[in-house]
Amino acid sequence: QVQLVESGGGLVQPGGSLRLSCRASGSIFSILHMGWYRQAPGKQRELVARITPGGNTNYADAVKGRFTISRDNAKNTIYLQMNSLKPEDTAVYYCNAAIIDDYWGQGTQVTVSS
Repeated sequence: QVQLVESGGGLVQPGGSLRLSCRASGSIFSILHMGWYRQAPGKQRELVARITPGGNTNYADAVKGRFTISRDNAKNTIYLQMNSLKPEDTAVYYCNAAIIDDYWGQGTQVTVSS
């Protein structure tokens, strides 16, 4: 069983930055495939970024060049650095861990508005 706790969401103006964090419980973090997903009102949950145990990353086209996913295995934590935020980035952001099964955090709200 893996428990995930996100933090770092909030309200930011367009063009601003936020950094999300997700801390995982347990001792198997280093072999987990981790990712960030988001769900806007009335829309399906979508992939934002993923990172493999070896540190390989991939991003949704909508966030390439603006968002960066990273992991710190010593802290059982992944991060999502979000720069040049746009109103369309407004959503609940969820942390995901995958190894055989999928595990999800409770979500953190990101609102981009002036």
